[in-house]
Amino acid sequence: MKNYAIILASGSGHRFQGDLPKQFSKINGKMILEYSIEVFENNQYIDGIILVILPEYKDFVIKLVKNNKYNKVLKIVNGGAERKDSSYIGVNAIEEINANVLIHDCARPFVSQDIITKCVEALDKYEAVAVAIPTSDTIISVDNSCISAIPDRKSLMRIQTPQCFRLELIKKAHELSINDSNFTDDCGLVFRHNLSHVHIIEGSENNIKITYPQDILYAKIFLDNM
Repeated sequence: MKNYAIILASGSGHRFQGDLPKQFSKINGKMILEYSIEVFENNQYIDGIILVILPEYKDFVIKLVKNNKYNKVLKIVNGGAERKDSSYIGVNAIEEINANVLIHDCARPFVSQDIITKCVEALDKYEAVAVAIPTSDTIISVDNSCISAIPDRKSLMRIQTPQCFRLELIKKAHELSINDSNFTDDCGLVFRHNLSHVHIIEGSENNIKITYPQDILYAKIFLDNM
């Protein structure tokens, strides 16, 4: 069974507040998008990559892929209005009936080879796999600007990407949620419709998400200390 990586790079990055969408921002001379492509390009278990991008940058990304000789990039498709739409577009860009899918946020450019490999291996046994790390902070529930509950953090984790599925399962989850606007991530769709248990593998604190301008500084520090 083939393993496909879907890299979601179609966000406008309004929280990042840069001149360009954050996926095109550079860290030590290389774009976030390039880091994210290369980690999957270089993994021996990934057979193909599908890029879901902003339509207005499609020509730019096509040229980037060609110049960098990213041979595993099979398709470059336009994203949708929301992350859910882009994920659905990426999933449906896969032509096989049976395949494994790793859906990854481009804004997490430092996911490790080890995590990707463990995700692929876990899909031999499980239909849905999430990457997560324990939370070091106390998480609270808030109601009307007041604390309403304080869950035991021992049972709480912070989810990362990639989120990984058998293709048939994640397609069904999206189809059942086609009119559902209450979307957090792909694992949430599988969980909401009780389609499968979602197996957890351990992520990494280094698998950071670039969300705000200051995250670029953290990313540079991380790279300088690798």
